[in-house]
Amino acid sequence: MTRRIIVHSLDHAVAAAAASAALQLPVTLQGAPGAGTYAGPAWFLAVIAEAQAAHPGARLDAVIDCADEAGSALAALRAGCKRVRFSGRADVAARLAEIAAAQGALIEGGEPAEALDLLGRRDPEAASREWLAGTAPRHEHLSSD
Repeated sequence: MTRRIIVHSLDHAVAAAAASAALQLPVTLQGAPGAGTYAGPAWFLAVIAEAQAAHPGARLDAVIDCADEAGSALAALRAGCKRVRFSGRADVAARLAEIAAAQGALIEGGEPAEALDLLGRRDPEAASREWLAGTAPRHEHLSSD
């Protein structure tokens, strides 16, 4: 399973991409909780593209987090996001999943995946390397979303 890293900025995404490239391991970059709502999908897609361009050898996948905002999830799908995290009502999630599937995209919900949150990390690249390599103490890096 690909490890996830929660990114809050371009610097975070570039640090995670650098770690992925250096270790030759895949990583899923996940936007901060609700980032799809307050920062928007254009920002998120640009951050991911810049991180990939900075480290072409990185193996990146991305998930934009739209919290429980269905409109933000739809906007993310329209913008071209292929994986969208949505924590709203189940019936709305099911409808979003249908829309996403028609576009070759995926809606994620349920319990959040285990992830490293880079918020407040002094050295996000080193933290990312430890996380991807599996050498980081679990209690220091986990985020519930």
